[in-house]
Amino acid sequence: MTQDLLNRIDQRTRLAGHNRLALLLFRLGGRQLFGVNVFKVQEVLRRPGLFQLPGLPSEFVGVADVRGRSVPVLDLGLSIRHPERDPNPENAPNYLVVTEFNRSVQGFLVSGVERIVNIAVEDIHPPPELGAENSYLTAVTRFQGELIQVIDVESVLADICQSRMDATLAPEMALPADAPPMQVLVVDDSRVARSQIRSVLEQLGVTATLLSDGRQALDHLLQVHAAGENPAERYAMVISDIEMPAMDGYTLTTEIRRHPGLAGLYVLLHTSLSGVFNNAMVERVGANAFVAKYSPHELAEHVLFRLNQVAAAQMAA
Repeated sequence: MTQDLLNRIDQRTRLAGHNRLALLLFRLGGRQLFGVNVFKVQEVLRRPGLFQLPGLPSEFVGVADVRGRSVPVLDLGLSIRHPERDPNPENAPNYLVVTEFNRSVQGFLVSGVERIVNIAVEDIHPPPELGAENSYLTAVTRFQGELIQVIDVESVLADICQSRMDATLAPEMALPADAPPMQVLVVDDSRVARSQIRSVLEQLGVTATLLSDGRQALDHLLQVHAAGENPAERYAMVISDIEMPAMDGYTLTTEIRRHPGLAGLYVLLHTSLSGVFNNAMVERVGANAFVAKYSPHELAEHVLFRLNQVAAAQMAA
């Protein structure tokens, strides 16, 4: 590996080891401050000229030419129906935040970019329960006394491109009819991601337990262990996101490996973050495997490989 690659791995593991989240802070018009995981951000530019492409979904305001690459662009304030967004075209958002996640590159127009901050994950909390399934907030926190709303940009994009995210698995991608019943623990703060993973697991014939952050997952697993049950026998595997409030996936994996009653759990890290260093991160924190979001067929292949291992072991016992 190159030194630059090693430096980026060290940067990620230092943040993970201290259970911290780096956020790019920005505004969408008005006073409210928003944040997005900085590791999803490639660069921030002054708003470039936009052009139209045939067949582009109507929610996209156009396409930008960014370093010779055509990047589809969303007006983020318009996409989440931000009440303080100025509808006057003369006050259009001034900055383009170019992001990469879920194996794709896209840009979001925002009104102003503030700074990058590192927030302790224990200071990042789930958003208030407002009974709205279409909320685009994944967390809330504070910086210097100011409220920060962390946007689930995966949900924003998925709601626009839902047909591309949904998938029906081939019939042969299922457990044998005589396989014992199995459960999988899913840990992800994104409602869209939880729904997508549950759909894959249901098609594979597996029951899913869904939790929204690493702290909930660790507490749950410790409760299972304290009740006298082996968590590795209850759950064939744990599928965990990496970037989550309260406790990230790196720290969750580390805590699982440290606890003798949990260490036998199989952990698959499932993240929207792109980058060639993910396999090195998996090895460093002790996870068993990694798969990038979101490819339902690739996720299904990883899950099925593990489930077949468990089914074979149980039927041979």
